[in-house]
Amino acid sequence: MTRRNGEGEGVADGAVPAVTKGRFESIEEAWSVLEPVMRAIASAVGDHCEVVLHDLSQRDLNHTIYAIVNGHVTGRKVGGPSTNLGLEVMRDEDAEHDEFGYPGRTADGRELHSSSVYYRDASGRIIAALCINIDLTPLQTAQNVISALLPSAAPEKRDRELHTHDIASLLDTMIADAVSAVGRPVAMMDKSDRIAVLRTLDELGAFHVKRSVETVAKRLGISKVTAYAYLDQMRSERG
Repeated sequence: MTRRNGEGEGVADGAVPAVTKGRFESIEEAWSVLEPVMRAIASAVGDHCEVVLHDLSQRDLNHTIYAIVNGHVTGRKVGGPSTNLGLEVMRDEDAEHDEFGYPGRTADGRELHSSSVYYRDASGRIIAALCINIDLTPLQTAQNVISALLPSAAPEKRDRELHTHDIASLLDTMIADAVSAVGRPVAMMDKSDRIAVLRTLDELGAFHVKRSVETVAKRLGISKVTAYAYLDQMRSERG
């Protein structure tokens, strides 16, 4: 990508010092700046483009949606929950979490093309996330018509982000995906299989959800005490 410098000449990215991304001291300050940007994006792309501002300053992952445009795309509204990516952010806040063009999925199974940008305050604490979710259904409908004439196999891909109506549903989906990744029914799992499920969920930040350990333990057919013991063992081995 190139841009114009002060003299109107094209300058390649990397040829000039990087500019630090803007920081906000509150979600209200972020909203005042990003609100017209959100509307501009949604208007330019169309009704199948959802734009969301998440408030992460309160660390209440059950209620992060501060503002939303075209909420019908995922069926969410103001006061709704975070996605699994919000859980990952809370697990490792110091890391760079901006991500562009990743696959997502709605609660009813529609595929999304998404991007997320995270904003910090002066101390470096993440307080907001601007997320763009494009429903691929219209494009897929057109593609299906073409594929009927010129069929081609599409590579399988893993959904990067899951959009649900509440945090409990999000946790249930994450657990189901982690169990599925092991490739063995819970009734046939041994200790190493259960630890593998816990490790996956821990890496995804699932245990930032309240009472999540109890929920996972129940799904794995073990006690809460055993689940905590497995987590302690796993984390000590990881260092």
